[in-house]
Amino acid sequence: MLTQLGLLLFFILSCGDPCHYSTPPCSLTDSSFQLFWQNGPPSVACFARIAEILYNRCSDDNLIESGRCKQVEEPLESGRVRIIAIANQKGGVGKTTTAVNLAGHLAQRGQRVLLVDADPQGNATTSLGFAKRELSATTYDLLMQHPEAKQAIISSGRDHFDLVPADEDLAGAAVELVAAERRERRLQQALASLDTHYDHVLIDCPPSLGLLTLNALCAADSVLIPLQCEYLALEGLAQLKLTIDRVREGLNPRLRILGVLMTMYDGRTNLAQQVVNEVQRHFPRLIFRTLIPRSVRLSEAPSHGKLIAEYDPQSRGAISYAAFAEEVLQREERSS
Repeated sequence: MLTQLGLLLFFILSCGDPCHYSTPPCSLTDSSFQLFWQNGPPSVACFARIAEILYNRCSDDNLIESGRCKQVEEPLESGRVRIIAIANQKGGVGKTTTAVNLAGHLAQRGQRVLLVDADPQGNATTSLGFAKRELSATTYDLLMQHPEAKQAIISSGRDHFDLVPADEDLAGAAVELVAAERRERRLQQALASLDTHYDHVLIDCPPSLGLLTLNALCAADSVLIPLQCEYLALEGLAQLKLTIDRVREGLNPRLRILGVLMTMYDGRTNLAQQVVNEVQRHFPRLIFRTLIPRSVRLSEAPSHGKLIAEYDPQSRGAISYAAFAEEVLQREERSS
């Protein structure tokens, strides 16, 4: 806090009025924070604006991990669809479980939700009770811009909740798109016409940092990172963070990290709490308060084609995902 107050004082004494700029250029090093304005001394009315830039806009993930504070991001327009990529290159961390259950809980709250299954394994599709062999169009057709792509969006059988399913054909898209023009923008182009149809689009990414995940990151406004409460899961977090930074810098400047969700938490083990503490130490602004417990009921629900709220609404997993959905909505509200 003392350091932040010192930097704030530096702003007031050394910089012009930032209120004339919606995205003031800034850079941060370990020893100094410099803003370049050409106006006179800051007005008193701008003190809150300066503090917001310092405390909120130059957030911990940019400040600590990137070594610099990027430009202030413009808030999402009111009523605009929010596109969230659920990504982690490590498998088995709860991406699909999080994607389908977050989508379900958002839909239960009256949000119009589209879930895009971008994983060739198609686990989100089968988790919702669909047989992949019976699909007429999938995410593959969406990316390859086939004529039948308009049929790819289907109802999940639940109110306010639609799905773009996937099957093993999607694995071929990563190969076929290599020579395609603007190959990393295919999903973004496909979703561009949906702004008036949905409140949220969730993209369930594959366990890799390949072209399919890149398409998701280019299309998304934010990234949700499920992280298993185990030591090895921490190793891939830095690599994913680096990838997100590169996509933000070169392809999608509006991309931000929505947060890190700790999954498969077992309070009986010291390791789980140590991993949570480690993530809190490095990403204090990003980690969600809700912890998703390790639960047999969460593992059973997909085999019945049901969401956890349908399979066992009183289970710890259902209660946790309900709380998590509420926390996501609150975090989005604060950022808008």
